[in-house]
Amino acid sequence: VIWNSAVVEAYGDGENKKLGGLKVKNVVTEEVSDLKVSGLFFAIGHEPATKFLDGQLELDSDGYVVTKPGTTKTSVEGVFAAGDVQDKKYRQAITAAGTEVILNEVGMYSGDIDELMSLLY
Repeated sequence: VIWNSAVVEAYGDGENKKLGGLKVKNVVTEEVSDLKVSGLFFAIGHEPATKFLDGQLELDSDGYVVTKPGTTKTSVEGVFAAGDVQDKKYRQAITAAGTEVILNEVGMYSGDIDELMSLLY
């Protein structure tokens, strides 16, 4: 968890057309830092705060992240969405809280579910 911060940019790795990293701005100090990542798991608020993703991920007409049916996979390999950012029907915290099963999907992508789970528990 990176406190008091907001993602201001997500960028690719160049040649492989995968996620390469994020620019993260501390909202207290206004310092922007670079965070190298190969995957991203979104869970943002009651209404989708996804405007910064427009043109980078497929969004529907209401601003929700479009995922492949039955998964959390987005239009960009290595970027996953769960909870309120893609759940148009329920828009409740519980939809994000029940995503442990979804982490298994992320683990299959990253190849190390045990490492992911150790970060959570």
